[in-house]
Amino acid sequence: MTQTEKLRLGVNIDHVATVRNARGGAYPDPLRAAKIAEKAGADGITAHLREDRRHISDADIEGLMEVLSVPLNFEMAATPEMQKIALRHKPHAVCIVPEKREERTTEGGLEVAREENRLAHFIAPLREAGSRVSIFIAADRRQIEAANRIGAEVIELHTGAYCDAFAEGRWAEAQGELKKLEDMAAFADDLGLEVHAGHGLTYDTVSPVAAFPQVRELNIGHFLIGEAIFLGLEPAIAEMRRLMDEARE
Repeated sequence: MTQTEKLRLGVNIDHVATVRNARGGAYPDPLRAAKIAEKAGADGITAHLREDRRHISDADIEGLMEVLSVPLNFEMAATPEMQKIALRHKPHAVCIVPEKREERTTEGGLEVAREENRLAHFIAPLREAGSRVSIFIAADRRQIEAANRIGAEVIELHTGAYCDAFAEGRWAEAQGELKKLEDMAAFADDLGLEVHAGHGLTYDTVSPVAAFPQVRELNIGHFLIGEAIFLGLEPAIAEMRRLMDEARE
C-alpha cells in the first residue's frame, strides 16, 4: 500500500434516524441521506442496527440494501438475532461491535481476546455468506492478534480516546493515543489485516489518522450529521472528503 492510495470514506447515517425517531414520523429519511452521501463522495454507507432499535430500524436496512449503489457496512452486536438478519441480507460488510443498552454510543472496542472461540464460530457463517467481517477494537496488540486468529479480514480501530483527549485539550494524551493508533495500524497491516478507523473523528482530528498509509477506510457519522445542520449534508461530507484526500497527498 502507498501513501497516495485513495482513502475510502464510509458515512454513518445512524443519527439521521435518531432525529427521525425523536418525533416518531418518517422524516428525515436515512435512505435519502445515504443517497446524498453517495453523491457527496462517500465510498460506502454504515448503519448500526442496535438491539433496542434506537435509531436505525429493520426497515431502514431493507431499504438500504435495495437503493444503495455503494457498499453497505452493517454494524451489529455478536448476537443470534443480528447474525440471522445479516445472513438474510448478506451486506458487503459486517462490523462486529460491542453493545450495551445503557450506553449513549459505542464506548470502546470489542473484547476479542477473551471470547475468541465464540466469536470465531459467530463470524464463520457470515464469511461463508460472502460478507467481509470487520471487528471494531481498541488499538491494542492483544486484541488485534485475537481478531487475526478468529479469521476477521478487517479491523476497525476505535479512535474515540484520541478524539476525546483532543477535544478536551489534553494534548500530550492525544498525541500518545495517536501514536498508539499509528503503531497498531502498522502492526495489523503486517499481519495481513485490512485496517479501518473511526469514532468521534471531526474536521480537526481527521487529518493525522487519514495520513496513516495502512488505514484504508474511515467511518464517520455523528459529526457529519451535526455539521449538516449548519452546512447541509453534501457540503459537510465534501469537506471531510477534501481533508482526507489532502492528508493522503
